[in-house]
Amino acid sequence: MADVETTKSLNGLLNGIAQIVYYNNAEITEELLKNELYPDLTQEEFRAMHEKMKGLLKSIAAANMDQAQLEAFLTAQTRKQGTGSVSAEQAAALSRFWKSHRARVRESLLGQSRWEPGLKGLTWRVDLQTSASRGGAANIPVALVELELGRAGKDSDFVCLEFDEAKVNQVLKKMAEIQESINTIVHRS
Repeated sequence: MADVETTKSLNGLLNGIAQIVYYNNAEITEELLKNELYPDLTQEEFRAMHEKMKGLLKSIAAANMDQAQLEAFLTAQTRKQGTGSVSAEQAAALSRFWKSHRARVRESLLGQSRWEPGLKGLTWRVDLQTSASRGGAANIPVALVELELGRAGKDSDFVCLEFDEAKVNQVLKKMAEIQESINTIVHRS
C-alpha cells in the first residue's frame, strides 16, 4: 500500500513540475505540491526531492531522449552513489511520465523557443487596378497578399502587400532560389 501511495505522489510531483515548467500553469505551486503530495516531509527534504526531479526532467526534456537513451540515463542515475542517486521507483516513474508526456513537453519547449512571431495565415487575390492616382495606365493586374503574423494565444498582426507583375516575378524568382538552396542541403545529407 505504501508503494502505491509513493508512486502516486511521485507521479503527481512529476506532473506538477511539468505544469509549472512546461505548461505555464500558474495555479500549481511548489507549496501546493508539498502540501498535497508530501505533507510529512520537511520543507528542506521536499525541496531537495523537487529540485532533483526537476533537474532530471529538464535533462531528459532538453535531450529529447528516446526510450533507449532514457533507459541508459536512468540506469546511470540509479547506480550513482550519494544524495544525487535515483531509486528504482523514481526511475520507473520518470520513465512512465516521459513515455506519456514526451510529445507534449517537446511541443511546449519548441513553442517557448520561438522568439519571433510566426506566420499564422496567408490570403491572396488578384485584382485589376481600374485607375491610377497619377494618371497612369488602368486595368493593370495587382496581387494583394495579407500575412497574419503572431504567436499562439496572442493577438495577430496583419501585413498587407501589393505587388505588380514585376514584383510577383521577383518574389517567385527568390522563392525558387530558396527552394534550390533547401534541395541542395536536403540532398547533401
